[in-house]
Amino acid sequence: MARLTALKHIRDEERVALFIDGANLFQAARALDFDIDYKRLLEVFASRSRLVRAYYYTALLDEQEYSPIRPLVDWLDYNGFTMVTKPLKEFTQATGRRKFKGNMDVEIAVQAMEIAPFVDHIVLMSGDGDFRVLVEALQRRGVRVTVVSTIRPQPPMIADELRRQADFFVDLALLEDLIAREHSGGRDDMRRSFDDRPDDDQDDIEGDEEFYDD
Repeated sequence: MARLTALKHIRDEERVALFIDGANLFQAARALDFDIDYKRLLEVFASRSRLVRAYYYTALLDEQEYSPIRPLVDWLDYNGFTMVTKPLKEFTQATGRRKFKGNMDVEIAVQAMEIAPFVDHIVLMSGDGDFRVLVEALQRRGVRVTVVSTIRPQPPMIADELRRQADFFVDLALLEDLIAREHSGGRDDMRRSFDDRPDDDQDDIEGDEEFYDD
């Protein structure tokens, strides 16, 4: 049976906004060895609340370069998610190695504060400790905050200070039955997109979405 009790604290009448830190959520799901079905994820929250908005944040390569997650971004954009993207910044190290970096923390924080007067509950799908101050600010405005990440892997994928600050913490592992992709011989676009990058890119995309290109 799907573990509906994991979300029992979300009330049917609550106005809810969903904030998805794309790269961070991907890393958490990968650590738990499952792929997320974003259609199912949206349906779960829409069925349990008055879902006002579902934001998805990610940094992308320049449009002139091939971006493996572009198909997923386009699909989400057409299927109920509000997409917030920006180009990855490119730096060249002294060794000549290209370095790409993308961080969506400011965008998430600003838009969460903007929507706060119009919602009762924000669900933040990220384990980034930098969001502790944001969660505290939302709480001061009377907004309840649920954080979704996981403590199952070692080390945990969520910062302890963020977990402590949240009104509710939901381990992503408890949502697997509700939102996992049902495989039919292939992997979803998100996993395929990240797995297509060189190994060192995958390691460095955590946190600030920092990775390298030789």
